[in-house]
Amino acid sequence: MGKKRTIGMWMYKNSGGDAIAKKIIKRLKERNIETINDINLRHAVAKSGHIYFNGKKLNKLDLFFSYNAGEQTQYQVYLYQALGRIIPTINSYESFALTEDKFHTLFMLRENGIPTPEYKLFHRDDTDHLKETIKEWDRMVYKPTDGWGGIGLTKIESEANLDMLLPFLNQMDLRYFYVERFIKYDNTDYRVDIVDGKFVGCYGRRASGSDWRTNITSGGSIFLREPNDEVVELAKRASKVCGTDIAGVDIIYDLEREEYVVLEVNGIPAFATPEQERLGLDFNNKKIDLIVDLIDRRTKKRLKKAKKSKKGKKDGIKK
Repeated sequence: MGKKRTIGMWMYKNSGGDAIAKKIIKRLKERNIETINDINLRHAVAKSGHIYFNGKKLNKLDLFFSYNAGEQTQYQVYLYQALGRIIPTINSYESFALTEDKFHTLFMLRENGIPTPEYKLFHRDDTDHLKETIKEWDRMVYKPTDGWGGIGLTKIESEANLDMLLPFLNQMDLRYFYVERFIKYDNTDYRVDIVDGKFVGCYGRRASGSDWRTNITSGGSIFLREPNDEVVELAKRASKVCGTDIAGVDIIYDLEREEYVVLEVNGIPAFATPEQERLGLDFNNKKIDLIVDLIDRRTKKRLKKAKKSKKGKKDGIKK
């Protein structure tokens, strides 16, 4: 039996997350990998070259697995970045930060030939350009670049709408405006889960009533949906471009352009809740297995690298 490896994990607890964490911990233990659970970096302290949590040196872990979108703070993210410079993290800080920003995500996707909505980013004082854009596009969506769950999304359907919205946006002291051209679609989307470059599962989300947002927090509902090969490959490509080990890729079909487009890449896509599992979403175990395989491989690679480095130092001393 090889050297015991130890990872840190921070998993969301609501909607069945606690049970998922227990399954991951159990399967890791079967591979001789110990888990320090519930590492909330809010309670960590950095000093003297180490990051401490309950007396443990987190920078001495073999890997840190962060999977909690709803409770992130700037302090936690700041320490997440520091840890990522020393030990493997899933996702990497770089891919986490990229997928947290809608503009940067779509900028990278378009640069790599992946279809997305048309978008524009303006300086906050450039309202003239913003007004020109609504005339050009007819309809557009204002999005906070770092929002999630549909919070803050605002559809703008005329210059009059824009004039009404601008005073509110100005009060928010934004540094810039980010807008996307509104896409005509059937008010449903695909959420495709990818882990380690492999397809995990898919479900659909449907907007409620006259709303156009499919997000669950905005009143959308989930339904069983099988993706075609084109949707799966598009999701895999998007995840690869963003460098994500784990991703939930949101895709819709543009009725006017007659093509699938990627709306967003989520770096912390939720597992199916117990209620959703009863509906027939059955990808949780596959997702857990792929994550455990990934952690196993990454920690083995780290151990191998550490042994090689240690051997090199010994050889240097002998010489």
